[in-house]
Amino acid sequence: MAEPTTIQLVDYFYIQSPDRPGEGARVLGALRERGVNLLAFSGFPAGRARAQLDFVPSDAAAFRGVARANQWKLTGPKKAFLVQGEDRPGAVAEVMQRLAAARINVTAIDAVCAGAGRFGAILWVKPRDVKKAAQALGVS
Repeated sequence: MAEPTTIQLVDYFYIQSPDRPGEGARVLGALRERGVNLLAFSGFPAGRARAQLDFVPSDAAAFRGVARANQWKLTGPKKAFLVQGEDRPGAVAEVMQRLAAARINVTAIDAVCAGAGRFGAILWVKPRDVKKAAQALGVS
């Protein structure tokens, strides 16, 4: 029997960083040194010579402490949805269809096979749609 997909509303934070080799490693290394665990991480270009690094920490207070100690200009918390479950054909399509049926536009999504028959995804909707998306996804 397939394990149910779990979806939770999570806080995420982001920083802007120079878009150059080693910046992601530097930031992630600072978090590792302080024992900060991440539930999700995403990085992407954000304009000319900049990158945006998104973090979903398991402990927001510890994450903020590292950000403060490293003088990172932190934005957030903002809201995203963390999706986890047993990997199968259409697992992510099912989540997206629930949002489509509720007429909610997904701003961005990153989904991966996590190995051992599991998948994970993080998705973002506009702030005005968070409550409606949570309802459509069955998140309390």
